Amino acid sequence: MTTTAPAGTGAPGRAQIDAKTLRTDRWWLQPLVTFTVLVLFIIYATLRAFMNRHYYQDPYISPFYSPCLGDSCPADVKVLGIPSNAFFTPAIFILIFPLGFRLTCYYYRKAYYRSFWQSPPACAVAEPHQKYTGETRVPLIGNNVHRYFFYAGLVFNCILTYDAVAAFWQPVSKGSDTHHFGIGVGTLVLLANATLLWLYTLSCHSCRHIMGGRLNHFSKHPVRYRFWTWVSKLNHSHMRFAWVSLFGVALADAYVWIASAQNFYDKIWVS
Repeated sequence: MTTTAPAGTGAPGRAQIDAKTLRTDRWWLQPLVTFTVLVLFIIYATLRAFMNRHYYQDPYISPFYSPCLGDSCPADVKVLGIPSNAFFTPAIFILIFPLGFRLTCYYYRKAYYRSFWQSPPACAVAEPHQKYTGETRVPLIGNNVHRYFFYAGLVFNCILTYDAVAAFWQPVSKGSDTHHFGIGVGTLVLLANATLLWLYTLSCHSCRHIMGGRLNHFSKHPVRYRFWTWVSKLNHSHMRFAWVSLFGVALADAYVWIASAQNFYDKIWVS
């Protein structure tokens, strides 16, 4: 007959310590910073998603609104013309996919498990939950669909890369309908944003598994092994890419917002 040993910080046989932790350093600082930054990003993204204006300034489109699917989109960037209103804005149609990718990301799980879920808040710090269910119940069971959001992320990366390339066709003067090959400040902003998103996506753990997972002999799959090796090197910096790309996409949107609201012409060079 076998028995299951009780688990948890308050289980019989465990040292009974009244203090939440014996750590004397500022262990709470990292989860606090993570919580603050993510909440600020959520507030900003929500504000911009429902603003439904100042997301396009020829030739730049905000990454929050691309592809622009709503019927309120400017003719230059309108794709489908789905009926939209104050709640179902063009951004709402698409933000669910990059949001789902980040929300289920292996690194971000650690970040918000500690800062929001407090499971646990830090190493050697007791969590407030009485039991641990992992990712077997709602809502955390939803993290198992991460690989599908990864595929969607690849599609959106291609779209944002197209936006960055299209931004090289600058109007020859402010308000002109004639475009020539050139570079504006926004061109560099959108190009940097697309690059950072590709680095974040390709360094993903799911990408690494797709490249080299379920292989018994790398020698029989030299191409996949080469890609797996390259992605593995990127994977070491996945946390860094996660944060930098998060700031990058927000700054890219903010730049287009300012450019549209102020209606300024930012060309550096036009042929």
